[in-house]
Amino acid sequence: QVQLAESGGGLVQAGGSLRLSCAATGNGFSFGSMGWYRQAPGKQRELVASITRTFLRTYADSVKDRFTISRDNAKAVSLQMNSLKPEDTAVYYCRADAGRPLMTYWGKGTLVTVSS
Repeated sequence: QVQLAESGGGLVQAGGSLRLSCAATGNGFSFGSMGWYRQAPGKQRELVASITRTFLRTYADSVKDRFTISRDNAKAVSLQMNSLKPEDTAVYYCRADAGRPLMTYWGKGTLVTVSS
């Protein structure tokens, strides 16, 4: 079984920075893409950034040039968030695709609050 543990959320003022980390556990699993999604109150969950095993990165337009996703190792991913805005306030979820057949796993989420 794969489990994802997120850390690094919190309260920050607009213009500030936070770094989110996600570590996966699960022996014997091959991990594919990993990424970060977020869900603001009253809104649907949306992609923030993702990274493949070959380090191909995808970003939402709203975070390009402010957020950077990195693959720390096969089972860990980080999200460096700079120039944060109040509209970045949301619960951020880590996602990983792993196993054969490929399945999607989610973390429990970490809250990011950006004050104006």
